[in-house]
Amino acid sequence: MRILMLSWEYPPHLQGGMGAHVVDLVPALAAQGVEVTLLTPRWRGGDEIEKVSANLTVYRVLPPVTELSNYYADVVQTNIAMEQFAHRLWAQGQPFDLIHAHDWLVSFAAEALKKIYKTPLVATIHATERGRGRGMLAGEMSEAINGAEWFLTYEAWRVIATSRFMLNEVCSFFQLPDDKVTIIPNGVNPHRRPLLAPEEWEQVRAEWVAPHEHLVYYIGRIQQEKGVDVLVDATWQVLKQDPDVKFVLAGTGALLDDVRWRVAVMHLNDRVVLPGYVNDTTRDNLYQIADLAVFPSLYEPFGIVALEAMAARCPVIVSDVGGLGEVVENNVTGLKVMPGRSDLLADAILESLHNRAHAAQMAERAYQVVCQEYSWEHIARATAELYQEIIRLRQIVPWN
Repeated sequence: MRILMLSWEYPPHLQGGMGAHVVDLVPALAAQGVEVTLLTPRWRGGDEIEKVSANLTVYRVLPPVTELSNYYADVVQTNIAMEQFAHRLWAQGQPFDLIHAHDWLVSFAAEALKKIYKTPLVATIHATERGRGRGMLAGEMSEAINGAEWFLTYEAWRVIATSRFMLNEVCSFFQLPDDKVTIIPNGVNPHRRPLLAPEEWEQVRAEWVAPHEHLVYYIGRIQQEKGVDVLVDATWQVLKQDPDVKFVLAGTGALLDDVRWRVAVMHLNDRVVLPGYVNDTTRDNLYQIADLAVFPSLYEPFGIVALEAMAARCPVIVSDVGGLGEVVENNVTGLKVMPGRSDLLADAILESLHNRAHAAQMAERAYQVVCQEYSWEHIARATAELYQEIIRLRQIVPWN
């Protein structure tokens, strides 16, 4: 079967969980014999045509703008360019059996292609505008994005949600019947990076902390819904009881400067490191050397960073919200705390750091769960089975 996949993100342009999902999903699908053509905007360079494997080809379309200024309008214009490019692909080869769109950012092109070529559309919803606003829509652009999300789920033959939380959210927000939504989770490759040798581990760790210090690690976007301010509030509560803890909060985002200011005002510059963007190697090394990874999100449809930490056998603490609450089983594969409560987060951090045997035991159980339930091979197989079901139904359903 031939699949046309549309994604706003693909290397070298990666911003969040959606891009991480796509970058691992497409080669896993290709390895199982699914022929995937991926269409993505060419935001950060990369070859216009990249033949990744016999079953995977990536086309990067030059968008009509270099930077998004009028966000919604620029997204629409970029979709027009993607749609025009897709018409050329359709004309050059055999028809695609199915279109798979990731979120509203590519929905306009996907919907147009669906109607023109009478080809079923699958949509993966990674997050929603209303969910990011915790139930609220802030202004005209949020209203427009919410409308685009609703229309994508309406036009899709089937909607993929990455968690039970997201299934409930899209059904509630967009009035979808349960049987239109299929849960297929995010995944992780537990063998993506080799383990650091003991001498490498010591060298890398020495770059971040002194031998007697604990290292608590956060990585993700520095945005309101990620709860980074909650973690910063928790740091001084932790440090009052254990001054030998250092916090590394990696990532970029709209609130990075605000968080840096807050850390400075709280006189925590020597205890809280904000390196900004870190590359993949540094990210994975930090998972391995950290004593603990903390993800205090206020809104999280899935939380792929928690899986990454679990795959590295790093103990985790997450807020009990959204997909994070589903990935982690409290006191079995990690610790869960009520979202927004810095006092409870501080208590959990201290408990994990000072009960190392229990933390290591939970980390080992988490690693086993990741290998069994969240491998990309498993997720690609479930996705390919969904494709096959829809393609089979398309053959017997009239399209007027």
